[in-house]
Amino acid sequence: MQENTKEDAMHVIVGAGVIGSTTAVQLAEAGEKVRIVTRSGSGPDHPNIERVSADAGDAAALSRLSEGAVAIYNCANPPYNTWPTDWPPLAASMLAAAESSGAPLVITGNLYVYGPVDRPMTPDMPLAAPTVKGRVRVKLWEDALAAYRAGRISGVTEVRASDFISPKHSALEFVIPALKAGRTAWLPGPLDMPHTFTYTGDVARALIALGRDERAWGRAWHVPSTAPVTMRELVRRTARVGGFAEPTVRGIPGPVMYASGWFNAFAKEMREMSYQFDRPFILDSSETEAVFGLRPTGLDEALAATIREPVAA
Repeated sequence: MQENTKEDAMHVIVGAGVIGSTTAVQLAEAGEKVRIVTRSGSGPDHPNIERVSADAGDAAALSRLSEGAVAIYNCANPPYNTWPTDWPPLAASMLAAAESSGAPLVITGNLYVYGPVDRPMTPDMPLAAPTVKGRVRVKLWEDALAAYRAGRISGVTEVRASDFISPKHSALEFVIPALKAGRTAWLPGPLDMPHTFTYTGDVARALIALGRDERAWGRAWHVPSTAPVTMRELVRRTARVGGFAEPTVRGIPGPVMYASGWFNAFAKEMREMSYQFDRPFILDSSETEAVFGLRPTGLDEALAATIREPVAA
């Protein structure tokens, strides 16, 4: 990695959604300089954060913006239904920027790469995803790993998280408004299967810590996450932490979810991921915790912070 002092270090983050924005703020509040690259030029308002409007899929443009970077963070999140077309040029552009700048590439990952499993997920499991979205994510990681092994980039790691505890892009996006309004909380899938949830603040902390530690490079790691709970318990804990009335929780019937896919692109794309909810879906983050000394934020603390947060972009 290049030698940079804290004063001139520049962290380049692609994407200003909940993970990109949270990572940027954590770095900025620690006194680091951050450049967020998005098409719209959006992102958090902070003296240490520079927001740049650019197409991150343009390799030449992103490489210019990454000159002198100490790390490049892939926090992009194209729409579900465009993953097969949007991810390849975007991922290739970030690899090119990492190669030209000499900065390590830190990838925000998920558990789609494993496909359906019958035990807690660990980073050494086969990447056996049978789904379209899972295979896209597998190819993204394998291309990055190949570039690292070939010496094209200085470092790479993928930090994989389970479903988020977040006011956006998570079940709580629907739960919190329902609880505030005293309405029934409707959620897809069975409500009583153990499921791991990962707090977005912990995702950002893991990205930052592993992105500056060479022990992380050349492999994937799991974000420290709290013990699994059921969807029903997650809603009840959210209500208790937020001081809301005891909630009524209902599961959306499978046929209704399937039919909604004819009218809603997101619901259609969720069909192939339904396996995550019809069996225990458990992430094992013990190795990350042991190697890097990271610990998950307590569930109630994460829920309280999420309830207080404005909805992220």
